[in-house]
Amino acid sequence: MSHRVPFHEALLSAVGVPEQAELLDSSPRSRVWRVRLADRRLVVVKQITDDGDASADADTRFARKVAGLRLAGRASGPAVAPAVFAVDAPSRVMVLEHLDDLGRTDDWMPGYAESLARLHALTGPADAGAVPVWSGPTAADAESFLALARALDVPVPPTVPDELAGLLDRLDPTAHHALLHGDPCPGNDLRTGDGVRFVDFEQASLGNGLTELAYFRIGFPTCWCALSVTATPLAEVEDVYRSTWRGVTGEDLPGDLADACAGWLIRGDALVERAHRGTADQLARVPAEDFAWGHASARERLVHRLNVVADMTRDHDHLHALGRLGSALADRLLVRWPALRPLPRHDARPWY
Repeated sequence: MSHRVPFHEALLSAVGVPEQAELLDSSPRSRVWRVRLADRRLVVVKQITDDGDASADADTRFARKVAGLRLAGRASGPAVAPAVFAVDAPSRVMVLEHLDDLGRTDDWMPGYAESLARLHALTGPADAGAVPVWSGPTAADAESFLALARALDVPVPPTVPDELAGLLDRLDPTAHHALLHGDPCPGNDLRTGDGVRFVDFEQASLGNGLTELAYFRIGFPTCWCALSVTATPLAEVEDVYRSTWRGVTGEDLPGDLADACAGWLIRGDALVERAHRGTADQLARVPAEDFAWGHASARERLVHRLNVVADMTRDHDHLHALGRLGSALADRLLVRWPALRPLPRHDARPWY
């Protein structure tokens, strides 16, 4: 059986001989097995593959994933990620703790928010360089957003360019060192008897935790299953996150959630899956085509984000004009394409 999974000498000596292996579904960028070892333990074996990348790119993804998992492994009390049992870097293979997912739960978000806050609080300035710095929106993103408004014949308030420039400055991650998962989506969060644990740290980075707390409001922007969270459930889950962060760090969460949401709004790459990011100006495509990803279209995702930012910035000191522009853009999209649907509610999340 060992020839079916990439167990070379480093792994055999570290964890033992695999006796049974089951190949699991995974992205094209990896191969994943559930393996029973000779000592009867179940483990997960994951190999990062090239999938068209240069070998060096796959090596980088592997190193980033392992580094993120090891940082996440610092958690005291309930774990927030699977343990790393062994690594074979030349083959880009890792052996991880096998987790039994409890599956569907009626109220999944509080446990998710608590574990996310605990994950974010694990790192600090001394960890600079352990994983890359979070990559935020750029001036090109801001210009693309303004070009979208012009393409849809929506007037741009004169102060919006300056507001966007200020937003980019405030989103600079340099002063922040929270451990960001990078893709904390349904399917990358497993419910165990000890709480939620996150898997797939290939996009781990250091930045401001608000970047991922914003997922609840902005519709899970890096996820195929975009979801809408509103009203009391939204307030409750953000309270859980903030109180958990404060309990672990002794400090209030730094930064402005409206800034984090606005940052996701202007990123066209947050309208497409990872394989298509960086390949085109995605916002420029919106007037001509409504491209789908998962069960929501680009225009549907965009309308949700526009309305969220508009609602959050009505009385905002630095984003008031951007909010008015967002409201006008949402109205224009709905007038031009009235069949656009709202995003599914949070209780419609898929389960695996």
